[in-house]
Amino acid sequence: MPSDSLTLFATDLFVPRYRPMRSGDWELRCGANVLCPGYWGDVSLVLDIAALTRGHETWMSMTPMEIESQEIGCRLARGYTVVMGMGMGWAAANAALMPEVSRVTVVEYDPDVLAFHAECDVFAQLPPEAAAKVEIMQGDALHWLPDAPVDTLLADIWLPLNGDDRVDEVRRMQANTGADHVYFWGQEMVIARRARALGGALDADTVAAIVRELELPLLGPSLPDYPNRIARAAAAHLRD
Repeated sequence: MPSDSLTLFATDLFVPRYRPMRSGDWELRCGANVLCPGYWGDVSLVLDIAALTRGHETWMSMTPMEIESQEIGCRLARGYTVVMGMGMGWAAANAALMPEVSRVTVVEYDPDVLAFHAECDVFAQLPPEAAAKVEIMQGDALHWLPDAPVDTLLADIWLPLNGDDRVDEVRRMQANTGADHVYFWGQEMVIARRARALGGALDADTVAAIVRELELPLLGPSLPDYPNRIARAAAAHLRD
């Protein structure tokens, strides 16, 4: 299929510039043009993709799937925002760009990831007023405690999109931080799996009931098309 018949992926969110580098077992790879499915969007062509890998596993990449699966949290973040898991720094950078966000703390456990970011310095690519909001802390996401009340918690510390222990771990992070609002990677898969178990339609009422059951102040359910987004994401990515 000729490339001019493909849809190029585009987003109005900030996508940092990356360059190839290594830090311990981690490698940042750049340069391939790849056809990628979205999280809830269609397949599109990504030019000069960047990906963070360890061994044979890709932990994060600038693909439509990765961007769409985190953008709700970035767009709806407000106040003091804590990002659990550095990854490629994309979510923290975009949260810092939101006018409603006053401060961003990134909590990362792995010293090699921290060393990678010290060299890559994604946040230096931000406007000075956004970069000044960001601080990076080394710590365990399941035990880290803030020094001030947290408004928004964004959590992405997992490799598989689907995970059985995810909700319990997010509850621990939310309890430790006292965050008023939470968005965690893969929450749509959690909701879709529960809806399937209940045998109900994936509509606004079902989503609201499941969110109450999760006992987490989730970002996303207030969006009018959220049930439809969940359904599209689940059709593409829910495997169990």
